[in-house]
Amino acid sequence: MSLIGIVGTIAAICSTVAFVPQILKIWRQGGNDLSYPMLFLYLTGILLWLVYGLLLHAAAVIWANAVTALLVAIAVVLKATHPAGKRGDR
Repeated sequence: MSLIGIVGTIAAICSTVAFVPQILKIWRQGGNDLSYPMLFLYLTGILLWLVYGLLLHAAAVIWANAVTALLVAIAVVLKATHPAGKRGDR
């Protein structure tokens, strides 16, 4: 693998895995801190990067953005279905 391929793969892994803690936070605490417009704008950007990767036949860009799009879609669903937890603190 070339240096460009290695850098692209590492960048793809970092940017994709970076969204996992957000999913866990929404799962545990609810998604009130995130706005739907931000999530949809982010999803739009990710999908455009996916199209870009498909046009260039760039594997790292394709798989990273496909996985990230799935994670963002999961975040949207979790935000809609997991309201902020009520822990009894008032």
